[in-house]
Amino acid sequence: MKKISMISEEDIDRVIEMAWEDRTPFEAIENQFGLSESEVISLMRKNMKASSFRMWRARVQGRVTKHSKMSNVVSSRFKCSRQRSISDNKISKR
Repeated sequence: MKKISMISEEDIDRVIEMAWEDRTPFEAIENQFGLSESEVISLMRKNMKASSFRMWRARVQGRVTKHSKMSNVVSSRFKCSRQRSISDNKISKR
């Protein structure tokens, strides 16, 4: 929980946005923000309405694309030539 309290409001918004995206794995969030899957779940629970959290949790639970080890979606996905590759560096919000 200490990690979550140290994150800025802008970063919290970005984590929530990434968590809602179907094709963004938890590993990408961990690389960028240092939050494990359980910490992301705690952050979502704390910063969302209860009904929105339940809806998100139902969508994410067991979803193959949210776990890169279970998915090969990244390798078969179209990627624009102008898109930066995601590394362990922090990427600024638009």
